[in-house]
Amino acid sequence: MDTVCSMTAEEINALTADIARGTVEMSAAQARMLLDVEAGTEAAAALFAGAQKIRAERIGTNVHFCSILNAKSGGCSENCSYCSQASGVDGVDYDKYSWMDDEDIVTAADSAHENGANALGLVAAWKGVKEGRQLDMVCESLKTLTKNGEIRADVNLGLLDSQNTANRLQEAGVAVYGHNLETAKSFFDQTCSSHSFEERMQTIGYIKESGMGLCSGGIVGMGEDKDQRIEFAEQLRYIEPQMIPINFLNPLEGTGLEGKEPMDTDEALITLAVYRCFLPDRNIMVAGGKEVTFGDRLGEVFVTGINSVMVGNYLTTLGTAPDFWKQAVADAGLTVACGGDCGCK
Repeated sequence: MDTVCSMTAEEINALTADIARGTVEMSAAQARMLLDVEAGTEAAAALFAGAQKIRAERIGTNVHFCSILNAKSGGCSENCSYCSQASGVDGVDYDKYSWMDDEDIVTAADSAHENGANALGLVAAWKGVKEGRQLDMVCESLKTLTKNGEIRADVNLGLLDSQNTANRLQEAGVAVYGHNLETAKSFFDQTCSSHSFEERMQTIGYIKESGMGLCSGGIVGMGEDKDQRIEFAEQLRYIEPQMIPINFLNPLEGTGLEGKEPMDTDEALITLAVYRCFLPDRNIMVAGGKEVTFGDRLGEVFVTGINSVMVGNYLTTLGTAPDFWKQAVADAGLTVACGGDCGCK
């Protein structure tokens, strides 16, 4: 995409109206042009209005809540430069522990349910769950959690090494497997060298073949250029996840990207709106790093057409209380999905 031109408000209005009707699909070139829309202009206003119209027509006005639990914390072998749990990172203070007891997982699930979430994602800091004793342990925990009956069991357990591993997790009760692409293929090697983009794509193949739902997104603001942000969106369109979490880099001390500045708030809002237009029928979640990126403008995320929010805390940092999000949803004229259904299935 060597040439980037601007689009007028009238052109944006026409394009987003067609996308809302489902008569056209936004091209990568059009999406790239929209990333250059300037904040505070008529074109930006048209983009946000169009994104909201697309949400209303293609997704609806319900907002889904999702929560995650760091079921195994710290000691990861991977060197992902954005992650506080990565190998060699020692500047971030958080509790490190092995796989949680089933009783503690059920307690966390009860808390997430009370906060309006219908699904709890169990996340583990390791390269990937392995067949054998480790997989047996995880499956037993999942069976215990699903017996509770109040909340759906989702997981993010890293790379999968076989189709059998994916099938066993599905049989143990996993409804949705979270596995982010993280970024564009052309930028991935600049964020991690201990595993490859292709390994992530292979895992996604196992997930989809097993019948589990797929939650897959990534992180923006890591130093990728705008062309790569659209490349990333194209790859998400190709794999068709039910839920797309968009995280924003939180440059924590000690991580490989600690020197990066948080993404500009207006740039982040425009990026989310473009992703809504490019991925009109997908659930798009604003997830990690939103407090750092949006600050006191956090409630503005709904003008971008997103329809999902991660509520509660993250893996090693604090998030925003669910009550804030319930009020922000109401202020935006939207409604919390019945039971807090996260929309992944």
